[in-house]
Amino acid sequence: MFQQLHNGAGYIPEMEQIISQLERGTLVTKFLFRKRPESKTLAIRRETRQLIWTRTTSNISRSNFEGTIDLTEIKEVRLGKNSKDFEKWPDEARSKEAKKCFVVFYGNEFKLRVLSIAALSEEERKFWVKGLNYLVKDTVNASYPLQVQSWLRREFYEMEGQRETINLRDVKLFLCRVNYKIPTSRLREIFNEVDTRRRTEIGFDDFSILYQKLILDENNVINIFDKIQQYSSTLQNVSFQELQRFLKDEQKDDLGNDREAIRNFICDFLRDPQRDIQEPYFTVSEFLDFLFSKQNDLWDSQKNVVYQDMTRPMSHYWIASSHNTYLTGDQFSSDSSVEAYARCLRMGCRCIELDCWDGQDCNPSIFHGHTLTTKIKFIDVIRTIHEHAFVTSDYPVILSIEDNCSLPQQRKMANNLQEVFGDMLLTRPFDKNESELPSPFNLRRKIILKHKKLPEGQEDCSSFLTKSEPSDTMDLRSAVRTGVMYLEDPVEKEWTPHFFVLSPNKLFYTSHFKQDGDVSEKDEDEDDNNSFSRPNGTIPNEELHFSEKWFHGRLARGREEAEQLLKEYSYLGDGTFLVRASVTFVGEYCLSFWRSGQVNHCRIRSKQDRLQKRYFLIDGRYFDSLYSLITHYRTAPLVTAEFSITLQEPVPQPNLHENEEWYHKSTTKQQAEEVLKRNKTEGAFLVRPSENDTNCYTISFRADRKIKHCRIKLEGRLYTIGSVEFESLVELINYYENHPLYRRVQLSHPVKEESVKLLSLEQDEGAVYNHTPSYMDPSAFAPKITVKARYDYKAQMPDELSFCRHAIITNVTKPPDNPEWWKGDYGGAKQFYFPAAYVEEIEVAGPSQEDDGSVVQGSLDMNGAVVDLLRCEERPGFECVLRITTSTALTAFDIAVPSEFANEWLLDIKKVTQKATQQEIQHREMERTYRIAKELSNIIIYCRSISFNLDRARQGFVFYEMSSFPETKAEKLMCQVEKAFFLKYHQVQFSRIYPNGLRIDSSNYNPINMWNCGSQMVALNYQTGDKPMQLNQAKFRDNGACGYLLKPEFMYRDDFDPNDKNTLPGVHPLTVSIKIIAGRHLCRSKKGMASPTVEVEIIGASFDSGIKHTTKKISDNGFCPIWRDECCEFTVYNPHFALLRFSVQDEDVFGDSNFIGQATYPITCIREGYRSVWLKNSYSEDLELASLLVHVRTRSGMEKNGVA
Repeated sequence: MFQQLHNGAGYIPEMEQIISQLERGTLVTKFLFRKRPESKTLAIRRETRQLIWTRTTSNISRSNFEGTIDLTEIKEVRLGKNSKDFEKWPDEARSKEAKKCFVVFYGNEFKLRVLSIAALSEEERKFWVKGLNYLVKDTVNASYPLQVQSWLRREFYEMEGQRETINLRDVKLFLCRVNYKIPTSRLREIFNEVDTRRRTEIGFDDFSILYQKLILDENNVINIFDKIQQYSSTLQNVSFQELQRFLKDEQKDDLGNDREAIRNFICDFLRDPQRDIQEPYFTVSEFLDFLFSKQNDLWDSQKNVVYQDMTRPMSHYWIASSHNTYLTGDQFSSDSSVEAYARCLRMGCRCIELDCWDGQDCNPSIFHGHTLTTKIKFIDVIRTIHEHAFVTSDYPVILSIEDNCSLPQQRKMANNLQEVFGDMLLTRPFDKNESELPSPFNLRRKIILKHKKLPEGQEDCSSFLTKSEPSDTMDLRSAVRTGVMYLEDPVEKEWTPHFFVLSPNKLFYTSHFKQDGDVSEKDEDEDDNNSFSRPNGTIPNEELHFSEKWFHGRLARGREEAEQLLKEYSYLGDGTFLVRASVTFVGEYCLSFWRSGQVNHCRIRSKQDRLQKRYFLIDGRYFDSLYSLITHYRTAPLVTAEFSITLQEPVPQPNLHENEEWYHKSTTKQQAEEVLKRNKTEGAFLVRPSENDTNCYTISFRADRKIKHCRIKLEGRLYTIGSVEFESLVELINYYENHPLYRRVQLSHPVKEESVKLLSLEQDEGAVYNHTPSYMDPSAFAPKITVKARYDYKAQMPDELSFCRHAIITNVTKPPDNPEWWKGDYGGAKQFYFPAAYVEEIEVAGPSQEDDGSVVQGSLDMNGAVVDLLRCEERPGFECVLRITTSTALTAFDIAVPSEFANEWLLDIKKVTQKATQQEIQHREMERTYRIAKELSNIIIYCRSISFNLDRARQGFVFYEMSSFPETKAEKLMCQVEKAFFLKYHQVQFSRIYPNGLRIDSSNYNPINMWNCGSQMVALNYQTGDKPMQLNQAKFRDNGACGYLLKPEFMYRDDFDPNDKNTLPGVHPLTVSIKIIAGRHLCRSKKGMASPTVEVEIIGASFDSGIKHTTKKISDNGFCPIWRDECCEFTVYNPHFALLRFSVQDEDVFGDSNFIGQATYPITCIREGYRSVWLKNSYSEDLELASLLVHVRTRSGMEKNGVA
């Protein structure tokens, strides 16, 4: 029991009394998830800043304990029994009153660990919570010398023996742990210097001295601080006046102008009562400690408070946003946790996602739909949000709701939201007359819902809306079942594993694991009249680079052919280039370009990083895709030791088809028909340019006694026929000479151009005239178009459709002879006319992939499909085969399934096929039916989710509507094709960008371009500690880490282009000069001796990014490395977009780089002078004592031009 605390004058302060009692320890019950609760003694060890526990029968000593938690790792101390540990043992938990319990959340990763404690009394719990909160804050704010002392004590206590001393062997092991390799002879010399009693063992005080001698060799002082003689006349101390001069002249710090502030600073830093005098001083060692300390951080502490104007419309801000907030790991098997919401909100995130599904007893659940991820209750999630939403920031929180619930459970959600949040929930506009979004200031401490909303005046029972993400994409959240099954290789006749996803209307299959450059695709969703087969072994054409004109694929003669092409087009000038598949390095690429009268070749290398391939020309400058790499070097120079060049014009694609006998350069449609009238051979064909479109070609051929014309579209460099793409016309024709093009007809007999010249005018009496020749437009081979009505329309003729606004019309065709009138199915009417101007298309494209770790190979339409389970004992290991026959396939589709899962797959597929068929019958006019409860719709105010339609958006911006975009679509649409439009769009409306659904490892995309194009909610997987999340955390550290950043004014100019530095009037370039001086505690997290290098780069606008400086390697010394003459300089034309990133890597014996730490800063948030760079881990959590010492000097364009 705690002793009675004394209050009043003359007594020890209350907090000191509390801590003293916590140091003695108290009896508690410790709840654990994996074993039954146990009685422990819980105590504070103040000198090491740790929370420790021991068995109740043990005495608390310096080394006798069962477990510890560093106070620096504690993120939250929460009252009550809110942890899985308590839930796991309900009987024992019931015996403990909630008012006596507390939970400690701690760790240095996204997913925190927990310590669940039941105290003996409510009073003890109060003291523990009060004492821990105080000590955690005090530890985080402790001065550098105190942090070093706590760390040294922990290290010493781990080594000490019963005599509370350590020997030379212990010190040598200690140096291995801190990654410092020095000769044993030298170590012995230093040890002997501090072992003044010659006992071959030392205590803690001597160990502290030894540490100082190791980390700071007196001979290296001038190498660390080259101006020591200027600011230390004695070379022993830095006086008060010398420090003041240093702060003013070198650091440009306002602190140097306030003598009293300097005095207080020194006293707080040293905590030495003997130097609590009028003019305290530093020793040289203490001064260097100060340089490395967090108190001397490169970060400008003035940015730790909200300083930006928070009264602008919310669309004017970048908003910290999370994707799949509920997940603690990957997308298919990790835990869903309410604590993930608490963690994100406390990290400053202001837009979080709730993926809602029907739960038991009409209580909605949140999880990643139909995967192996665990489920959590919707009510628990919103209670957690209520508790943590405004701990870090008062500014509004947006709940992005992915709603998969039935109407009754939607109503339950609406009731829960209103009951839990109460007045926090925004249920009405801030101003009924508003014409723009309200400001973050106006909506402080408000919860905003992002969700679809019923059209005005409609009830939930009749509302049908189209989801923004097409239902036929492979997204794990919509999966009914997932797992590994097997397909038989048609050539090798071997069964190979594939990852299958059964969605509500399709069965997708993909490689079980990524196989670079070896993607075999089948299109089993065939129609015997008009479906194209897909060639095997093609490059995954979803890659962004695949269709670009500069990509030439695999050239037949490799390097020789590339040189020939570049010489042929050398008149385009320096920087003319092409990218080709490497012949030497299979699966990689080569950049070939023209410079100074000759051809140059650069290998584009790649590496696997978190299941993703990264591309790079210069080691350390990595890109998510080949497309991103080339796009970057077309706007920023490729700089090497030999040259600097910016890629300019691409070499045009070679027209190999012009030499083929089947290609007719000047043949018209009429001539083609005439010559094919004479040639009655099935499969006779020719290829000609389109007469109507310069980007199209036409195959004219004979099939089924008719003449057909099939249009081929040239998109970028790819030749597209239906949904299948080829790298050349020659490849396309070669393929369809061996595979059916139309029904069972292959291209078998090429018609030579000479036949046209010799064309007879005789009338062909063949059956060709029985039917009018007609085009098979590629749209005929693709899934039918679906549209949504924008206005009501009443039929004027018997063959026209009547429909109301928002009606869904399916199976739409566009007659080429009448573009103003389309045909479609609606309300039981088949292929009736309707005015095209009255509708808008609904996107039904499949998912795009961008180096995301998984590639869709094919899919089966479950509508009308029949499935059977066959058993064949003749195939050991593959006895069970699912045979699926779709309504459109020519042949059945066989899938081998493990026996133990065969019946489960069979039942699930049957349920899906039955449901899909029933829905098709009942809702043929809709792509997908969405019902929204009126109760939920009524509380959707500002973030009304709609499917994005460019034509509709061009008609005017609606401030309370918003759309979501997958990363690849945003990259193409926002950052490339419609860049100018979206800059204006984002002035008024929100957009949310989310990771590709196939990033099943929860990796993230690069958010920089999306921010630069104005998107407010660039949602990332917060649970993943990768570089994109590090950039995100760095960016949103600004403005008090409140989660809202005001976009700069120049983004609202009509002529602004994020990729053009000439569209930044009033923005002065910033030249940043950086010198890497030294480091401390740069240790590898795993065993091994670090040999650190430091990489420095600017990440921001395209014209500012791409150049990286890498220091030399310091071998076998991560403890106190010193670099010499490691300087770099960056000119930043757009400082408002720029992030300055330091990354410390260790090069191991294999030449591979291993991450040690990183620190990233908005360039507008750094200070000048000799500064410390405090490193963080991959999750942007501080690494204890790990820091760099750098010198930074900045000068703006105004200073360079002599303007004061």
